[in-house]
Amino acid sequence: MTTSRASIIVPASGMGLYVHVPFCKTKCPYCDFNTYQGIENLMEPFLPSLKAEIQSWGETLAHPAVTSIFFGGGTPSYLPPGYIEQILASIQSSYQVDSGAEITIEANPGDLDAAACAGILAQGVNRLSIGVQSLDNDLLNLLGRRHQASEAVDAFQAARKAGFDNVNLDLMYGLPNQSIHQWRKTLDSLTSLEPEHISLYALTLEEGTPMHRWAEEGKIPEPDPDLAADMYQYARESLAAAGYHHYEISNWSLPDRACGHNLVYWENGPYLGVGPGAHSRLGDWRFWTVLSPRDYNTKATAWAQSGIQPADDLVETVLESVQTLGGWEHLGPETICSETMFLGLRLLDGLNLSGASARTGVDMAGKFQAPIQECIDLGLLVRDGDCLKLTESAYLIANQAFTRFLG
Repeated sequence: MTTSRASIIVPASGMGLYVHVPFCKTKCPYCDFNTYQGIENLMEPFLPSLKAEIQSWGETLAHPAVTSIFFGGGTPSYLPPGYIEQILASIQSSYQVDSGAEITIEANPGDLDAAACAGILAQGVNRLSIGVQSLDNDLLNLLGRRHQASEAVDAFQAARKAGFDNVNLDLMYGLPNQSIHQWRKTLDSLTSLEPEHISLYALTLEEGTPMHRWAEEGKIPEPDPDLAADMYQYARESLAAAGYHHYEISNWSLPDRACGHNLVYWENGPYLGVGPGAHSRLGDWRFWTVLSPRDYNTKATAWAQSGIQPADDLVETVLESVQTLGGWEHLGPETICSETMFLGLRLLDGLNLSGASARTGVDMAGKFQAPIQECIDLGLLVRDGDCLKLTESAYLIANQAFTRFLG
């Protein structure tokens, strides 16, 4: 591929591409993402607006290589039939998508019958991430999920029947009134399905969400961190016994099935986000799109009509011309080095210090000698030659290590 101009912004090895779909049939009471319910009237104009932004970035970046595509939200599976296919066609025409690119879509179990799974697969998606969250109906009701436990199992089986051979299942733990018995039953049932990938997330009551308010009002109990730790430990033991590799603090996979797109984030690699509220990191910049779907639709169309020219470099004047952006931040060497350290340490096989030094151009072992030694003395990290990694006892308190690498 030709990289004479694009290589300054996106390396020849490519970037990840995140597509944010802000629509939900119902918004879950624990969710603080940029998602909305009741704005289905904006779906129709959203499609050409998103395609316009995709094409505008493709021209600006001189059609760079893409190694992974991730449709998140929101609920991408809530989009009308054919939307994903059109979006992927726009991506294919605007970027150089690797022939083996991982293409993931997040889906609600209630959206996944046999026909829907077959349709998603036919549109070019090769990895499915299903938001199961629990296999207990009472807990699903508490979480505001619009599916029952049996529907989650049916959705997985429909995906398998359609031909999906790369499926992730999301589960939440540390939920109000959730017992260790419920957790074990849910996790064991999920593991018996043999998905390629499992993601486990402890409930966090984010300020401004209904569940945070319910806890403040005493309507639900606060999460119990000790019980959540017991649940996490059971997951580590049972998933290891089932053959899953614990490769990131919250993620497990069968051999060679780690999420390639998320690895871009953890390795502090380049990625572009499109859609309302999507974040990007390219070159020495972090930037994000406007939050409002209505504003986004207007601005994406206007940007596409403004006369796009390939950028020789990603500088502030270029970002100022991108009408969909809500803001940006220049990343200095200190920030890049710090983020490379604490993102890389989320990977449980560890951070290769020489590799991190090569990527940043800084001697990372020397730069962070003091915090590395402090974390080792505290039992948070262990070092084996060039490899630095969390100790097993630090998995749930990893932030105590990460904060020591912040400037």
